[in-house]
Amino acid sequence: MQLIVGTLSTWSLRAFMCGQIADIRLDLIPINLEKQGYKAEVLKYSPTGLVPALLVDDLVVHDSLAIAEYFNECSDGALYPKNQSERAQARSLCMEMHSGFMNLRGRCPFTFGDVAPLGELNEALKKEIERIEVIFAQAKGPFMFDQAGAVDAFFAILAFRLSAYGVSLNGKAGEYQQSLLNWSVLHQAIELAKGFK
Repeated sequence: MQLIVGTLSTWSLRAFMCGQIADIRLDLIPINLEKQGYKAEVLKYSPTGLVPALLVDDLVVHDSLAIAEYFNECSDGALYPKNQSERAQARSLCMEMHSGFMNLRGRCPFTFGDVAPLGELNEALKKEIERIEVIFAQAKGPFMFDQAGAVDAFFAILAFRLSAYGVSLNGKAGEYQQSLLNWSVLHQAIELAKGFK
């Protein structure tokens, strides 16, 4: 399988991390999204012109959430809890991350560089961080459920982004945030991404 990934693409990192958790062997094809003409390069692989995209023989699976689901099917359900109710909750959380937190994304662009800590928060951003704190406080331990899964991969990048902008959550939410920041799979993804050209 080939995974098309992009520089500073948080969704590419999430797809890569899901592949690692599911023990999927991937050949990575990195594309520099800061380079002029990158869209034409992405379109060679992905009909949407977006990354990530997974190539499996003649099949193209685009969008990180669809890729996570494909990896889950390839790995006998490794990315979601075995319990049906927990599995539904995990999928709900992944989808919330996938479609939400737009104010945070806009105010805090993903970067490996040094950035100034967040100053005064507007009401919309404050509500998003409060929601993240509620989600993170639900974690059963070092991971959201009994073992690492898609929801952890999706939120680990968010934990990294919050930390970069000086946001440390409190209580159980803070413990989960720190656990994600210490997670070897996140470290591997970050180091890999830093090498994308």
